[in-house]
Amino acid sequence: MRIVVQRVIEASVKVEGKEISKIGTGLLILLGVAPNDSQQDIEWLAKKVAQLRIFPNEDGNMNKSVVDINAEVIVVSQFTLYASTKKGNRPSFTSSAKPEIAKPLYKEFVNVLEAKLNKKVGTGVFGVAMEVSLINDGPITICIDSKNRE
Repeated sequence: MRIVVQRVIEASVKVEGKEISKIGTGLLILLGVAPNDSQQDIEWLAKKVAQLRIFPNEDGNMNKSVVDINAEVIVVSQFTLYASTKKGNRPSFTSSAKPEIAKPLYKEFVNVLEAKLNKKVGTGVFGVAMEVSLINDGPITICIDSKNRE
């Protein structure tokens, strides 16, 4: 699994012009799923997100987590995180999991993250075109791959 974590002042997701998720201070997470991803990947990434200390403490240093500040989170499925641009100019997405594999893993990631945060997580809608808006805070944007844990 791959994620892009963005610390935001606010973020929202619209589908067909209708807002379906909106948060204030927190994290916008784009999540890509590979065919060989497992429950271990989900557990590791959800724990990493919950404990990632990228919010400022009283001294302005990045030393607080989303849990510490009781912030909000939106998770949006993003198969393009597995794009390959090695050949030609048109990206290939063959390294992304097929929807029948990716959708249940996406939903499970959201469920596990909600349990770790002890709160509801906003989502997009799997497999449809979405409009994702955000105001990145910092800017802080971090890429994490569950296959690169060392």
